[in-house]
Amino acid sequence: MADKKNILTYAGLKRLEDELHDLKVVKRKEVAQKIKEAREQGDLSENAEYDAAKDEQRDIEARIEELEKILKNAEVVVEDEIDLDKINVGCRVTVYDFEYEEELEFSIVGSTEANSLAFKISNESPVGRALMGKQKGDVVKVELPDGEVEYKVLNITRG
Repeated sequence: MADKKNILTYAGLKRLEDELHDLKVVKRKEVAQKIKEAREQGDLSENAEYDAAKDEQRDIEARIEELEKILKNAEVVVEDEIDLDKINVGCRVTVYDFEYEEELEFSIVGSTEANSLAFKISNESPVGRALMGKQKGDVVKVELPDGEVEYKVLNITRG
């Protein structure tokens, strides 16, 4: 089975590449130094610093592997080529929430970049999926775990 494509904006791609570089170049050396210093303390069977450093090394290697897999299957959205007539990954969308009578603004991103606290919603989330392909003026109903919400698309811009 083919791996799922990871849809990323250019900013998201750059952030992941920077993180990978930092892990490989900086963090690996730091943890190797911690392991070396812990080994020099003698008996490893009761050495908490050694155990902690080995755990940190395992976590770093797991994250490196995860990032490499994401980047290997990355598909970058070229923001200049986004069709602003309809919502797609890389768009910033302004919607009107009928229930709370307020405007909300979301950036539609791939699942790897999603961050609800920064109003970056995944194209695979219920709201993101419902908004995909919609146009300015469309009304969208989204079924969420705590009930249905209704949004009207007010504006679509580049992310």
